[in-house]
Amino acid sequence: QVQLVESGGGLVQAGGSLRLSCAASGSIFSVNAMGWFRQAPERQRELVATVSGGGITIYAESVKGRFTISRDNAKNTVYLEMNNLTPEDAAVYYCYANVKTRWDVAITKYWGQGTQVTVPS
Repeated sequence: QVQLVESGGGLVQAGGSLRLSCAASGSIFSVNAMGWFRQAPERQRELVATVSGGGITIYAESVKGRFTISRDNAKNTVYLEMNNLTPEDAAVYYCYANVKTRWDVAITKYWGQGTQVTVPS
């Protein structure tokens, strides 16, 4: 099927930067929107940023001006550049991709395994 593998999480001090990556692989025919959600303890999962197949981006208000989402269509990979991180950004970050496989007419949302971002207060 399809697998999404994330990398780039870790511990960073407030004001620092991290870059997350998420690569999709498997029986992919095409990839539409890709993006990132995050979930902090005792909070609901929230959308951080998304980028369409055509490159249109949407950001949560809380990250506008600090985070940048981008994608490499040739590699089926989405990136999240995070700058000026604060303790409120600490969470598990999950990538997703809306994928049409070679074997199905439907578009299915696939998820990465999650990567921890820690920003001590």
